[in-house]
Amino acid sequence: MAILDARRHRKRNRVDPSGLAKMTSAIEKSTRFARKKEKRDYDEFWLGFCFKNNESNNRTLLLVVEMTFYIAREASKLWRRVVMETSLELQILADKWKLLLVGLIFQYIHGLAARGVHYLHRPGPILQDVGFRILPELGQNRAYISESVFTFVFISFVLWTFHPFIFQSKRFYTVLLWLRVLAFLVASQTLRILTFYSTQLPGPNYHCREGSKLAILPRPDSVIEVLLINFPRGVIYGCGDLIFSSHMIFALVFVLTYQKYGSKRCIKQLAWFTVVILSLLIIASRKHYTVDVVVAWYTVNLVVFFVDKKLPELPDRTIGGPSPLLPLSAKDKDGWSKEEHHKLLNGNSGDSIDRRQRTQVNGKILEDGNNVHVDTQINGT
Repeated sequence: MAILDARRHRKRNRVDPSGLAKMTSAIEKSTRFARKKEKRDYDEFWLGFCFKNNESNNRTLLLVVEMTFYIAREASKLWRRVVMETSLELQILADKWKLLLVGLIFQYIHGLAARGVHYLHRPGPILQDVGFRILPELGQNRAYISESVFTFVFISFVLWTFHPFIFQSKRFYTVLLWLRVLAFLVASQTLRILTFYSTQLPGPNYHCREGSKLAILPRPDSVIEVLLINFPRGVIYGCGDLIFSSHMIFALVFVLTYQKYGSKRCIKQLAWFTVVILSLLIIASRKHYTVDVVVAWYTVNLVVFFVDKKLPELPDRTIGGPSPLLPLSAKDKDGWSKEEHHKLLNGNSGDSIDRRQRTQVNGKILEDGNNVHVDTQINGT
């Protein structure tokens, strides 16, 4: 009985070879269909991705082309602006080059005077100074900080004076502005030369103290040695030219000029704050006594105030209309007289705009004034 049950079980569980083949074939077909569907989905995915990516690339390419045309157009405008401004400034420079040359030569004379007083300098004990007591000494290794701040002020101002060559908004002519700046510098430096030659104080700077080889200059061998002023070492390591600070002269003249002709209020406030910081750094670096900085503050301000009142006012370029120094046509050029041209070059814009009141009656203009007579007919009378 057990044998029969085992045979029936084996017969029932026997695998039909033909059924197995059909099952295998169905599995293979299903697998192939799944692979084809997966491949089709994969192809559709990449096709869509490439299409979207191609659209994005086209958009990017269009943006690049537009930016290229924009840059080319703006570069062309900038170049025309630079050429126009250069030709305009050259006309002024041709008339004012002698004054500019005098101001630049005096900068050399000021350096020569500072070099000369170094031969008279004698080191000694550092004088009692309130600033030295209040401000901690930066030390010789950090003395560059004040020079870095001064260099920043100097370069920033120089770049700003040339902004009319690039930017469309203009308030002054660069040549006329630098004439004004040089006038302030020459007046202040003249007072400075008279001051530090009157009394030589022992220098507080490290290379001017007792024991330093640079504190006393040996007698010059020739006049050429004095005239060359050992630039730039002789300028950096000078002694004796203390009252008042040359760094503060330049910084205050620059800031006062921007205060008058600059347009950004925040930059004006930042400039004054920077000059105050520079004053403290000069004292903390022991490059000057506090008196040198204090005297510079009120002396330069007074010099700029009085000299500015004596100089002719700069023409205001913010007023619309064609510039008389750069006529737009031959007709405009002939229309400007030589007297008006020289008035503008001298800094006097004149009263080119007639501000007299005018009244128009029946198509004719009536002018207020005793020298103008206009025959008018009103209502037939």
